Formats: sequence, C-alpha cells, structure tokens
Amino acid sequence: MEEKSLLVTAIILLSTAVLCVPIFKKLGIGSIIGYVVGGILIGPHGIRLVTGGTEIMHFAEFGVVLLLFLIGLELRPQTLWVLRKPVFGMGFFQVAVSSLLLGGLIGYLFQLGFVSSIILGVSLSLSSTAFALQSLAEKNQLNTSYGRSAFAILLFQDLAVIPVMAILPLAALEPGQTAHSGFNFYKLGTAIAAILLVILSGRFLMRPLFRMIAATGNHEIFVALSLVLVLGVSFAMEKVGLSMALGSFLGGVLLADSEYRHELEANLEPFKGLLLGLFFLAVGMSMNLEILINHPFLIFGLAFGLMSVKGIVLFVLGKIAKLTSDSSSNLAVSISQGGEFAFVILNVAAQLSVLSKETTDYSIVIVTASMILTPFIGIIKEKIIDPYLHEEEERPADPIYEKNRVIIAGFGRVGQIISRMLYLHKIRFTALEHNADQVNAARKFGHKIYYGDASRLDLLTAAGAAHADILVLAIQDAELSIKIAKLAKENFPNLRIIARARNRSHYFDLMELGIETIRRDTFASSLELAEETLKDLGFLPSEVKYFIQKFRDYDEAMVMDQFKLRHNEKELIAYSKNAVRQLEEAFAADMLQKEAS
Repeated sequence: MEEKSLLVTAIILLSTAVLCVPIFKKLGIGSIIGYVVGGILIGPHGIRLVTGGTEIMHFAEFGVVLLLFLIGLELRPQTLWVLRKPVFGMGFFQVAVSSLLLGGLIGYLFQLGFVSSIILGVSLSLSSTAFALQSLAEKNQLNTSYGRSAFAILLFQDLAVIPVMAILPLAALEPGQTAHSGFNFYKLGTAIAAILLVILSGRFLMRPLFRMIAATGNHEIFVALSLVLVLGVSFAMEKVGLSMALGSFLGGVLLADSEYRHELEANLEPFKGLLLGLFFLAVGMSMNLEILINHPFLIFGLAFGLMSVKGIVLFVLGKIAKLTSDSSSNLAVSISQGGEFAFVILNVAAQLSVLSKETTDYSIVIVTASMILTPFIGIIKEKIIDPYLHEEEERPADPIYEKNRVIIAGFGRVGQIISRMLYLHKIRFTALEHNADQVNAARKFGHKIYYGDASRLDLLTAAGAAHADILVLAIQDAELSIKIAKLAKENFPNLRIIARARNRSHYFDLMELGIETIRRDTFASSLELAEETLKDLGFLPSEVKYFIQKFRDYDEAMVMDQFKLRHNEKELIAYSKNAVRQLEEAFAADMLQKEAS
C-alpha cells in the first residue's frame, strides 16, 4: 500500500509540474512561481491531492544541496578574483544594508528579538537567483551594465547563504532553553574542525578517487560517486551541527579546479533541476494559504514594502556604481523580490526553533507574494514609467566638430575592431554610439567616440555624411540598422554603406535597400572554426581551404537565390532543402574523386 501511495504521489507531483510550469513560463511569470502555485493547488490548503508537504520538503531540500554544490563548482578562485570588486563591493553592500534595514524594521514593528530580527533581515535581503537570471536571459539583458551588476550581487548572495546556514545551528536553542544565551563555542570548534577535514579530504582523497573511477570508463559508477560525494559531505556537516548546504558548497569549491568539473556538472544537472522543482512544489504545499486568504492586503502590502526597501537600496547602489538612473531602476526592479534561499533559511530556522512557526509561515507567504509581484511591477515600469523616465533623462547628442572619410555607426564589438584597423592605418573616422553606458565604457579605454542616435538626420549631417566616403553600419539592432540605412540612402546618395547583418532576414532587408556590401554576423568566424576542426581531424590544409572556400561560395550564391524567393515561403523552403541536398552531393563527389586519386 505504501509503495502504491508513493507512486501515486510521484505521478501527481510530476503531472502538476508538467501542467503548471509551461503555463506560467508562457505568461512570462517564470517557472519558480509555476512550481509554487502548483504546490499550493495540490497541497493541504488546496484540493488536498498531496498532504505530506513537510515530509516531501525534507527530501526536496537535496535540490538546494545540489544547487549549492554546482554553484561551488563554478566558483573557481580565479573567477572570484576577477569579479571581486562588483561581487564583494556591490554584493556585500546590498546584503548588509538591506539586512540591517529589514531586520530593524521587522524587529521594531513586530517586537521580535535580536536574533530573530537578524535572521529574518538576512533571509529577506536575498533575491531569487533562478528567477532573476532567467528573466534577464529571456530579455537579453545579462550583458547590460545592470545585468552584470545584478549577476554580481546574486553571486554574493549565493555565497552569503553559506555562513548563514553554518551559523543557524549554532544559534539554535538547546532543549530546555527559553531564550538565546549566545553561541555554543564547543559546536563552533567542532564545526571548524569538520570544515578543515572536508577541505583536506577533498584535496588529498577525492581527486585521486575520481581519477581511479574515471580510469575504469564506467559512467554509471562515476555518477554514483558524484552523488555519494555531495550527499556524504552534506551528511557529515549535518552530523556536526552545520547545514547540509555548507557541506555541498565546500565540496563543489574543492573540485572547481579539477579536470572533472564539467563531467560533474553534466552528471548532477538533471538531478538538481528535478529536485529543485520538487523543492518549490513542497514550498507551495507547506505554505499556509489561510494567511493569504485572511490577510491579502497585509501580505501584498508587506511584500511591496519588502521590495520597496530592497529597491531603494539597489537604486542607490546603482547610482554609487555610476549606472544611469534607467539602469539603476532596472537593477532595482529585477532583483528586489525575495528568493528561494529565504525558503531554505526560514524552514531551517523554524526547525531549529530560532524562529517561531507563525513567523516563518508569514515570512514564506510574503516572499512568495514578492516573487508573484515582480513580473507585474516590471511590466508597469516598462509600459508606464520608462517612457517618462527616458523623456526626462534624454541626454543631448555630443557636438561633432570634425569631418572624416569614414563614419562608424555602433561602437560595440564589431565597431571597435573596425575602428582599431582604421586607426592602425592612420585613417580618421567618426564613431557614433547611442548607448550611454557603452560610450562611457569606451572612453575609459581612450576611444574617441560621440554619443548620439545615428538614425537622426541632423546627427548624420553633423558627422559629415554629405562629404564622407563610407558609412559602416556596425549596429546590432536590426530595426535600427535598417532605419539608419534608409535615412542614409535617401539623403546621402553618394555615401557608400558597408553593413553588418545579424541574420538572413536582416541581410535581405539591407539588400532590398540596395546595399551591396553586407557581412553576416558569425559567418566568417564559424567557417574559421570549421576549418580548424577539419584540420584537427586529419584533413590536409590544402583540402580544408578548398572545402571552406567551396562552402562559402555556394552559401553566398544560395543567399542571393533565397533573396529572390523571400516573399514566397513555400518556394523558399523547397529551394533551401534542394540546395542543401545539392551541396551534399557536390561534397560527396569531391570525396569520391579524392579516394579514387
């Protein structure tokens, strides 16, 4: 009967994830909220399909353990050293100030003790790494100035979880105690000894063991050893009064520089994803929905207050880091919510009697509400606030007092390489860039660059487009690139345009405007990589050069033919399939000829 019950529970949990997560991702709210809402629906406060939320939570916490192990694997000492200023500067400032403000406000408003206030302050200062990074990645914002700042802060928050989880058991009440009398120094000494033992074992025992198992070529045993390592170290840490998360993180850091790092990541990633999903389902099941139903305005009001405090800290931090107001506000909105590690810390604190059950229940509901609010606040900012913000903060274009033979529109990776080549040949150029952060960054490295939107006729005129020889369109934004190309064609017919195309669609749009010199992003570099791959596989350099040139010529001819058929999708698809077959046949004939000779 127990086995059947376990099987039915597994089917319900997996079905809930399959149904809820895609819906919430489609709505742009994120998979984590999908898991939590799914857990609420099937849990004891929903339709009661599953009632053992607490028991499932104990098992699902291994998802967090694996997540921390993989975070440890990514944190090589060299990586931390490169990112030390944004991580330990911005990250520390955010966690410290947010913890003090939130802890102080909570302690004052709800008359909580010092330890409880600090634990709550720290847990609520953490943001959702999974939620924020997924959102930034989907919007292609990870490489923006505020995206990089958000990543650095989230990285520090992930690191900050480790000492918090280590200290929590030391702050726990002993049986019979009614108040905190300070840390147990015997526990502290035991914990330090255990950490040192793990470090020594990882350096002198685990690597040789992995090397021995890898030599057998048995993948299943390697996977088993990976899991034994994570769970074994976690179990050892728990036995000496520390958290499992601390042990798994230490295990990851110790193997971050090993040759088995990528293999370990590949082996544990599926387990991590599944168990993390189960963890968030369990969070939803264990969440006290009655609190939200009975006090909806209080909960969402406190959630908004939490986001406001963190948002103000993040905005100020962004301004201190010399981000624009727009970037600072984006930073504030993207990571002002509560995070998944708050669930972990709060549940452990409740189990150790550091926090009361009621305080933990309210806090978990507030964190969940803040995560639900995040996408909606982002939409409100984007649709309502941003237009006014941009209008108020519109920076005037830089005055241009020189007229050169070449104008470069866009000073990103492509524009910078072109400019360096021109500079080496003593050819003067005028570089235009409409991204203020990019302009500021380029000027730090000594580049002469003008801020302004090249799609404005007055700016192109001021840059000397009427007398210049060449306009290089190095802009990544396809829509803006087409706009500038049209403007230049209509007003400066003698100006030759050399353009960068992001993809074939962009390429066709540029061709329609009569631009003859167009180069596709990544095409040349992809051919170079293919060339090196073939050489490493044993092909002769002369053969590789012939194959690469033949592919280039054929592909460029195919693009010209596809351009003629671009408005007839059926014919375009049929032609493309046939062209690929013809290319395969041509190469097969070459190989037969080579074998015959």
